[in-house]
Parts: sequence; structure tokens; C-alpha cells
Amino acid sequence: MERTTTCCFTGHRPDKLPWGTDESDPRCVALKRRLEGELEKAYQAGYRHFMCGMARGADFYFAQAVLELRDRRPGVTLEGVRPCESQADGWAEADRCRYQEILDRCDYETLVQYRYDRGCMARRNRYMVDHAARIIAVYNGVPRGGTAQTLLYAMRQGLESRILSPEREEP
Repeated sequence: MERTTTCCFTGHRPDKLPWGTDESDPRCVALKRRLEGELEKAYQAGYRHFMCGMARGADFYFAQAVLELRDRRPGVTLEGVRPCESQADGWAEADRCRYQEILDRCDYETLVQYRYDRGCMARRNRYMVDHAARIIAVYNGVPRGGTAQTLLYAMRQGLESRILSPEREEP
């Protein structure tokens, strides 16, 4: 894929989202709408390939929004970037099923490494940033954690950044 037309994503897992796993919460519904809007803007700006780290929470929202965009717009592709083979092994069954459903619909799947180790998530995040020109983030502003580190790395690499707060509407 061409880096100049690739957009990657980083965002929080349910434990860092104010609504947790309750996707019917109005704040979650509003965030999903804003994500759809950001994806439409990315498409209008020429982005066609989208990469997602396949984590629970905001990554799932992003991937599903990309799949909906792909249904409406020509040329859209989704790449599921997995940090390791066992990524979803410890998740609840519903989350594993959702993960597999998304993976089954991806145009591309990248496995960063076979076995889990404590650096595999960071390597996955760097892979996505290193292959993209724009990053969309769902970020709560807390300066620690994987989302913060990925966003900081993306900014240092010069990616165009679009940051969505999980709690408030952006203009």
C-alpha cells in the first residue's frame, strides 16, 4: 500500500472509555458518529487504505466504521494488524467472535510476530505508524499508555493527526 494514502488508528480499550463496554451509551454512539465523519474526511482527502490494531474497544469501532465506509465508497481497504497470534485468546467469547468477524472481512492481515512478548503491542503500533501518513486517535489526554505512546510516535514521525476525545464533541 502507498503510505501517502494510508491512515492508521489508535484508541483506548473499554477500561479507559467512560462507558466501558456499554456501546449503547450516548457518548459511545456519538463517538462512533464522529469516527465515521473522520473516515469520510480521510476518504475525501485521498486516503483509501486503513490500518487497525485489532484491540477491543475503540479499535473495533474504527474497524467496523471502515468496513461501512468500504460498502459506500470505492477503493477502500482495511488491514488488520495483529501484534501476535494469541492476541484474542484471553478475551470473552463475544469479543473473540467480534474480532474474528472483523478479521474475516479485512482485505489484508498482518501478523507482526508469532509469539506474545511485552514489546509486541508497541511493535504493532510502530508498524502502523511507519506505514501511514495520517493517524486517527481516540484519546482521553492521559499522557501514559499505549494510545499516548503511539500518538506521540506518530507526531514525531510527522503524521497528520486527528484526535477525538471519547467524552466531548469536537467542532
